[in-house]
Parts: sequence; C-alpha cells; structure tokens
Amino acid sequence: MITHEAEVIAALGQALRQRVGASRYDLWFDKKTQLSLSTAGLTVGVPSLFYQDWLQKTFAGEVQSAARDVFGQALSVHFVIDPALLQTTRPSEEPAEPVMHAAGQHTAPPPQPAAVHPASAPAKTVSPQARPAPSAAQMQRRWRSLDNFVVGPCNRVAHASALSVVDAPGQDVNPLVLHGPVGVGKTHLLEGIFAGLRQQQPGWRVLFTTAEEFTHRFVQGFRHGKLSPFRKMFRDTDVLLVDDVNFLAKKTATQEEFVHTLDSLLRQGRQVVVTCDCHPRLADVFVPELADRLGGGAAWGLTLPDRETRLGILRAKAARLNRETLSDEVLCYLADQLRGNVRELEGALNSVLHLGRVAARPIDLGLAQEAVAELLRHSVRLVQLADVERAVCSVLRLDAGVLTSRRREWASAQPRMLAMFLGRKHTAATYAEIGKRFGRNHSTAVVAEKKVRAWLQDNTALRLGEGQVPVRDLLDQVERELRR
Repeated sequence: MITHEAEVIAALGQALRQRVGASRYDLWFDKKTQLSLSTAGLTVGVPSLFYQDWLQKTFAGEVQSAARDVFGQALSVHFVIDPALLQTTRPSEEPAEPVMHAAGQHTAPPPQPAAVHPASAPAKTVSPQARPAPSAAQMQRRWRSLDNFVVGPCNRVAHASALSVVDAPGQDVNPLVLHGPVGVGKTHLLEGIFAGLRQQQPGWRVLFTTAEEFTHRFVQGFRHGKLSPFRKMFRDTDVLLVDDVNFLAKKTATQEEFVHTLDSLLRQGRQVVVTCDCHPRLADVFVPELADRLGGGAAWGLTLPDRETRLGILRAKAARLNRETLSDEVLCYLADQLRGNVRELEGALNSVLHLGRVAARPIDLGLAQEAVAELLRHSVRLVQLADVERAVCSVLRLDAGVLTSRRREWASAQPRMLAMFLGRKHTAATYAEIGKRFGRNHSTAVVAEKKVRAWLQDNTALRLGEGQVPVRDLLDQVERELRR
C-alpha cells in the first residue's frame, strides 16, 4: 500500500506517463507541472495561463483516469498556476546554442562558416559558396517560447496549431501557414515551435530559416553548380520552418524550387510550417503551384491584438523587465490608447520606462501620457468611406465603381456588404451615409452589417476566384490595406 505522499505523486506521474505516452509526458508534464493532494482533490500546478488552458482542454481526462488508477476512485482535478513554476519559465529565453545543429544537440561552432539559421544538415554537405558566416548577433539569438506567448481571440487558433505541431509533428495539419500583418507574433510562434521540437525531439533534424536565406542559398548553389548540397540540406530534414515566404514574391525560379522542396517533404510526411503576411489564396505574388501547396494544409491568421490581449502583452512585458510595480492605471491607459501591433506596445512601454528613469520621476498616468503623446499623434489616421471602398476594390481586384453600381449579383453584392461593415467599423459615418455612399438605403447598410457579423461568427468562407477564403481573412487583408 502507498503511504507517503511522495510515493503517491510518483505513482500518479507514472500512471499519467503510461496514459499519455512518454514523449508527450516529457513535453507537457515532466519538470513543468507540480502534482499535489489536498482534501479538495488533485491539484496540477502549471507555469502559465497558456499551459493551464492547454492541459485542461487536452489532458484533463487522462489526469482523472490516472488518479482513478492509483486511488481506485474518482478525484476532483484542478489546474492552477504555480508561482514557483512561473518563475522557472523565464530563463527559457536564454541565448540559443550555436546556430548550425540538429535540434537539441549542443555542439561547438564548426571551424568553417556555419549556416545563418539553425540547420540540421551537417556542415560538410554545404559548399563554402553557399554558407555565409553568422554574425555575432545571430550566434546570440534568443529563441522565444510558446510558454510566454500571450494568447487572445486575435491569435488563439494559431497558437493552438503551433502547440499541436510540437505535440505531434507531421500528424495533423501539413503544411501549416501562419499569416497576418507585421508585429502580431508569427515569428514568435515559429521560434516557439523550433524551441519546443528541439526539446521534444532532440534527435530530429529541424531547420529554421527565412525565405530570404532560402533564396540566397538557391541563387548561390545555382551560380556555382552546387544545387545538390542545397537540396540535400532542405529536403533531408524532419521539420522545415520558413519565416516570411512573401520574400519569394516575383522570384519565379525560387518559388518553383520551393514547391519541389515542399513536395519532397510532404510526400515523406515531414512537417512544414511557414509564415506570410496574408492568406495564400489572397497572395497574388505566388505562382499558382505554390499557392495551391500552401493552401492544401491549414492557414490560420493572427490579427492586431484586441484590448484585453494588448493589456496582457503589456503586463507580460513589464514582468519580464522586472517592473511588476507598474500600476494597472498606466498599463490600462496604454492598452486603451494604442491600437497597433506588439512592437508598438513594447516601444510605448519602453518609452514610459525610459522617461521615468532619465527624468527621475515616478511612473504615473501623467508621465505615461507625456511619454506616448508624440506616438499617439503619429498613429492617428482618419479613415473615410472612400478609403474603405478603395481598399476593398484593391484586395478583391474589383474595378472602380463596382461597389456603388446597381449590380446585384454575388460578385459585387458580397464585397459591397464587406465595405459597409468596414465603413461602420472604421468611420464615424451613419447607416444612412454608408447606404448613400454605396448607392443603397439606410436599411441595406444595417442588414449588411448584421450579415457580415453572422459570417464572422460562423467562420464563413466566400468564393474568390477558383477557391474559397474565410471572411475573417478577407477583412484582415482589407484592414491592412486601410492602414497603409
């Protein structure tokens, strides 16, 4: 019979390992959770809110079953944030190992120049001409973690997809495309996938690179007749992570080579994850074959953070800077006033902290207003209904005047409804003014707004050319056009 609590916890851990599998247990539970017993039942301490949400949704049943195996009866299970574990997650942003290695290996830099990005191919397979030396900054790159990614409605699905790739690479969506405007966390998620796989699959060959680096190596290999080492490097890998594939725009030969690379990896069941600035179906800069390959998996968008997510980002950033004493009044003011991306939020917070330091003043609401006053002046832009019409026509490639015409077919009616919805969202125009702008009446504008809201709630996809694109992605693309 088990009599000591330590033995009980050990038995629970072993039962849970058997239920979820050794690799998943090591990834999500070992040294990342703390099991404890009380009169209320079994408590699972976790390092962050994101772990709490993910473990509760994914493993709650397995934890309850493991407890039943050990105690012979059902126990109430609670997932809570453990302050001690929260502190242990922060060192995860330490500098990464030398950049040329298989994920998880700790090797010294090779004597010859190494790849710019972490790569799994041995140095001897890459020709000197295709192997630029890494800079000191690249050697000291800090790899961000999925643990400290602030999750909200603007990025929840993309974050969950990144977690699923780490949990079961190549077994779910493939390829996975993460898209959205600059500064919303696409690269953070991609780095988090790399860091997670490096821990979860230490023997795997995981390649993190950028489309720019892919292009550079392809051009160098082509010029020097060394395409075989280039192809071996990118195709003999277990996981390929490529940041900013929009860099391949108008580079037809490089895109075709990238298509062949994707085909080779996908045929072998190897995981591919890429980031780009819009949904592949909306990217007219890709050759049809590449758009088709990228659209064959799953494409999840990240949008600009909403107010609650902005506040969470500011709190997390302040905590990492050891400035937990910043008042909620100051953080809420910044979250309310700034509507841009994550970098804008971080820049504003840094400005506030810097002004407080150089002026030797306490950080209060007055100082925060002074620190970001100029930033707010430059970020304000008045949007007109004409701007909305122009942005919708640009994204959907419609001729000028289509949205204001009397035409009623779906090819013009649906874009017109999108324009009316965005006009209501981004301008101060009344329903009557919106209806008049697009050649309709007040009630038509009201109906259009309700219709688009229903599309968003149901995640409806509209036909665009030969394919279908989610309404949310279309609106995101138009709103990005409005911000230009």
